[in-house]
Amino acid sequence: MQVIIAEKPSVAREIAAIVGATNRKDGFIEGNGYAVTWAFGHLVGLAMPQQYGIAGFRRENLPILPPSFILLPRQVREGKEYKDDPGVVKQLGILRELFGMAERIIVATDAGREGELIFRYIYSYLECSTPFVRLWISSLTDRAIREGLQQLRPGQEYDNLYLSAKARSEADWIVGINASQALAVAAGRGVWSLGRVQTPTLAIICSRYLENKAFKPATYFRLKLSTAKGATAFAVLSSEKFDGRDKAEAVRAEVVGAGTVRVVSVERKEAREQPPLLYDLTTLQKEANSRHGFPAEKTLDIAQSLYERKFITYPRTGSRYISEDVAEEIPALIGNMTRYSRFAEYAGRMDTASLSRRSVDNEKIADHHALLPTENLPSELDADHRIVYEMVAGRMLETFSGVCVKENTSLTLQCAGHGFTARGSIIVDKGWRAVMNDPAEEKEEEDTTLLPDIVQGDELPVRGCDTEQKQTRPRPLHTESSLLAAMETAGRELSDEAEREAMKDAGIGTPATRAAIIETLFSREYIRREKKSLVPTDKGLAVYAVVKDKKIADVAMTGGWELALSKIATGEMDAPTFHRGIEVFATQIAKELLEAEIEGAERGGVACPRCGRPVVFYPKLAKCQNPDCGLAVWRTVARKELTDKQLAELLTKGKTGTIRGFAKSGGGTFDAALALDDQFKTSFVFEPHNTPKQGKRNKRK
Repeated sequence: MQVIIAEKPSVAREIAAIVGATNRKDGFIEGNGYAVTWAFGHLVGLAMPQQYGIAGFRRENLPILPPSFILLPRQVREGKEYKDDPGVVKQLGILRELFGMAERIIVATDAGREGELIFRYIYSYLECSTPFVRLWISSLTDRAIREGLQQLRPGQEYDNLYLSAKARSEADWIVGINASQALAVAAGRGVWSLGRVQTPTLAIICSRYLENKAFKPATYFRLKLSTAKGATAFAVLSSEKFDGRDKAEAVRAEVVGAGTVRVVSVERKEAREQPPLLYDLTTLQKEANSRHGFPAEKTLDIAQSLYERKFITYPRTGSRYISEDVAEEIPALIGNMTRYSRFAEYAGRMDTASLSRRSVDNEKIADHHALLPTENLPSELDADHRIVYEMVAGRMLETFSGVCVKENTSLTLQCAGHGFTARGSIIVDKGWRAVMNDPAEEKEEEDTTLLPDIVQGDELPVRGCDTEQKQTRPRPLHTESSLLAAMETAGRELSDEAEREAMKDAGIGTPATRAAIIETLFSREYIRREKKSLVPTDKGLAVYAVVKDKKIADVAMTGGWELALSKIATGEMDAPTFHRGIEVFATQIAKELLEAEIEGAERGGVACPRCGRPVVFYPKLAKCQNPDCGLAVWRTVARKELTDKQLAELLTKGKTGTIRGFAKSGGGTFDAALALDDQFKTSFVFEPHNTPKQGKRNKRK
């Protein structure tokens, strides 16, 4: 019997149907000489410090550097403790039995670094010695699965990929555990979390936010001259920017008085915009965020769903290229699009004998090729799934289309001795831009305009001239799209597509993990969304203030680690060397953080008024750390958020001073002090002149 292990039950069912396994059992499907089973993602992971005999957060325990790591089944919280997940333990028992009976194991977990780790950790935890081979496919279509099963690869071919995944897993543990515990010890209060990738990502967001807020806009003035040739009116801007309005107004008077403006030069250039490269996951996430407002995690979830439903290829790819053999399938995929209503007309007009080869390069593919639609066309999709599917399918058509040809015109004009400029652009041949036919795609730069047929020496009338007040602008706050771009290029702002591609291996995180890192920052309450912008919270800024000058926030260094991991996967670097470097770093960062002075840490150490044990201030409440006491004071009272200082005053003195701005239930606000009653519940205390008209409110809402 051969055992096939997939990453999820849904994928196992697809494979079982192909190999003829139809008899459903508890935890697997068998038949035709196969048993097809599954994991539920990461069934096995690295044990926490308690398993090494290290309890609590203590200065003397740091750094924590296990000589070897212990693997445990996935944990779930039960009361105050973490225990093995019963469902995981049961599935591991089934896998142990199946692996023990198997002639060989066919590994069908996702074909990537984390998929390899999922299987190898299970294999190691079960102390299995059954030989295994690898199913390595880029889509879940029936044809891809059949072809993959006919071309199974020896398991040892992926040993380096596993070593890279294991090194990543252990590095995240070492850095995360030591940095988080050191910061918590230094702070003396609260719950803190730092990580190898999440902390430099937070640093990118915070540094941009602080730069934006500290920016001092400078006011300047420009003249906007209105003119026309024939029936076409257009405007030109002064070349000069004026510091003061008086100077601008003086020049404006000269221009209006001149009456005509002369065309000094006309420069026309043909611009040929090459078609874009195919999507990798990060580029798909960036564009889905900027165009449709999708969070990165949502785009990944949708793409994974489309993959599992056989509509697109493997989404967790970092490549924007395809190989020569995959390129041979492109004409058929384009022909397939003639049966998809949105792209039918365009696909029908494409000449598949002369397709662009910009995204075809065998040398630029690692684990998986770029995202493509499969031969399976979706019939019904909800709106969000349709958006992502059409992005992938439309990008394929764009990539293999011809160039977009534009004619760009630059004008230089003079009036009363002052220079003016204008730029215009018209599309001569839409080329690849005709695929999506999206007006947003054709939006020109802000300072371009529709220009008439104009020649050097033309004298044109001055129809009017306005003085426009403008201000310099800071770089905008990060969105998820711009943050993903910054993570991909280790914080460097690169607009050139080729430069971004060259930086990929030195980015922070991977295409498969960046969305999860961003969501971790939300769950830690380090950042929040304001419309499309990512804004750090007070807690996030406090963490940044501590780490900004330390190596754990160094984006370039973290990018270097990611490059090292990719070299381990290709055999260019050995994992023990990387591991030793991580241990040295963790030792250093723990020492630095233990010595850190954390803003607001002096407000810690508040004693519980009920039992005298320490009270910890969390984002939503202050809570006694004695589980038998359980005193809790909510931070938000009548829609007013209390500061740490007000909470400390309430807990130490039993009463605060007057606090302004509590919300009335019927609208409006009122002022009151807060006090703890004999049950340690929060109550309002009103001065006579502060009593709300509707009567005294003596309990927190």
